[in-house]
Amino acid sequence: MKLVSILGSPHSQGNGGTITSRFTETAAKLGAEVRQFELNNLNYRGCQACYKCKTTLDRCGLSDDLTQVLEAIRDTDTVLISSPIYMSELPGPVKSMIDRTFSFLPPDFLSNPNASRVSGKKVVLIITHGAPGQAYAEVGKRYENVLKLSLGLKEFHFLEAGGLGPMPIAIPDEYLQKAEHLARTVMSAN
Repeated sequence: MKLVSILGSPHSQGNGGTITSRFTETAAKLGAEVRQFELNNLNYRGCQACYKCKTTLDRCGLSDDLTQVLEAIRDTDTVLISSPIYMSELPGPVKSMIDRTFSFLPPDFLSNPNASRVSGKKVVLIITHGAPGQAYAEVGKRYENVLKLSLGLKEFHFLEAGGLGPMPIAIPDEYLQKAEHLARTVMSAN
């Protein structure tokens, strides 16, 4: 199984990076071929609404550092997106990356809502934040719906790690255990 891990935090060793590492290390031990991208290290723009992906190309018309991420998503079984919550939402770089998955929709996507050029992906969304408890469950539901459209989801898994303070912090073991368990679940599913 191929796994693309996309880290949306500017702090690769922070809360999200630590939880994501537990997931990817577990998946790798179970045989996953893991490829990781840190969005903060890439130079790219958000969707320009050029519609080249619907008229002259079968992929995004922009050519920048995100092109390699989109190609990796196209060629993988599972996509892991890890992101902090800033101001009650995914931060701009993560949202811009997700916006670019619009390129996976074929020209007839409005009349054929189940169409995707990359159908059948498993997607894991891990979010971290400082609010107590599970304050952002709606973020998971909203992006499940968005990614269902662009990636033709086979499965969607959501892990919310709340109540985390600024770095450095010791991640509660429960979140690391949840990440490990989730990796085992995703890897064992057909």
